[in-house]
Amino acid sequence: MNKLVDFNEDFSALHGPTLLSQREYTSAAVGYILSLYPPNTQIIVMGHSMGGIVAMSLLPSSDIFAIITMSTPHSLPPARLDARIEAIYKASWNALRNDSTPVLSICGGATDLLIPSETCSIDLRDTNSTVGWRKSIFTTCMEGTWTGVGHREMVWCHQVRWRVARAALELGKAKTSAEKGAVFDRWFRDIVQEGFISSTTFLPVPAIHLADGHNLFLRETEAHTKMYLLPVATSEEQQFTLYVSQGKVGSLSPYHASYMEVSVWHCIGSEDNCQPVQPRMLHLIPNPAWDKRFPVNEEGVDESDGVVHFEAGVRSLSHDRPEWIAVKVSGGGDRRSWIVGGLASSQNVTIDESLFGTFLQRLTAYGG
Repeated sequence: MNKLVDFNEDFSALHGPTLLSQREYTSAAVGYILSLYPPNTQIIVMGHSMGGIVAMSLLPSSDIFAIITMSTPHSLPPARLDARIEAIYKASWNALRNDSTPVLSICGGATDLLIPSETCSIDLRDTNSTVGWRKSIFTTCMEGTWTGVGHREMVWCHQVRWRVARAALELGKAKTSAEKGAVFDRWFRDIVQEGFISSTTFLPVPAIHLADGHNLFLRETEAHTKMYLLPVATSEEQQFTLYVSQGKVGSLSPYHASYMEVSVWHCIGSEDNCQPVQPRMLHLIPNPAWDKRFPVNEEGVDESDGVVHFEAGVRSLSHDRPEWIAVKVSGGGDRRSWIVGGLASSQNVTIDESLFGTFLQRLTAYGG
């Protein structure tokens, strides 16, 4: 059951008594909703803007399973015109520091022109480590979103609401605070920085050498494991970019993925002396259809689909031995899967677009 508490755009950001009346009504609404369900049922509360402050003011409560706020100014009120707003904010921060209810704060970032982006963050570095799960994430770096999301747009942006809906459905199975946090972590991940992929054991497999300066293009991947070697021919830092459709890189994949797994290695001297490459960027981007307009008018895109974008800086580590970037592919055999990747100078800022565009042109030439 979905219920919307709409206060007809009351000026709650400026008036403490309005916030208190909204809190009283919302508390009564939660009580009524739960009276229709078996005892001990809990509810997920979502609040937009100052609605997130109203949601936080309900804590502590045994009726609330988790709280999701969107574009909510947690750290300070938008305008300090009322002492009662200060009291409400103080109570909210006491709940953040002491209540065990999981709280996720989704922030618009630089694209939110109504509240300063830093006020949306839940910074709890001075909080007792035993407090409940907490996380702040900005849409400007949230996996699965193309751009930052504005203040009002936060409530209807499909890339955000799709993840909120998926998380809400999975939260119903969670029992402990750790399990709830794991659901939030799965659906609200930052664009991954260095250190995300841990070292694993490298097992040599049949290798295919690509000529210097050539990119990797795989339209249909094979079921058995292969490794593709791109030579590192300069001591200057280069950028390695990789796109993987319908596959998995590290722990990241689209929701409906094939069995294909891809890993990236830096090999020195021989094909069996390789170490994993750590990405500086690893996230999902939309998966366009080369024979259709993108996004489809009035339909958007399928948010369960996507392409894994892997990016890393590469520098030669040896002066007298050959070096390669090795792309190891296993478990393919799906016609939906494809891979494109290549090395380029770090000064070449068009590497992503040129690689992706060239690949889509090849798909069209080959008849898709």
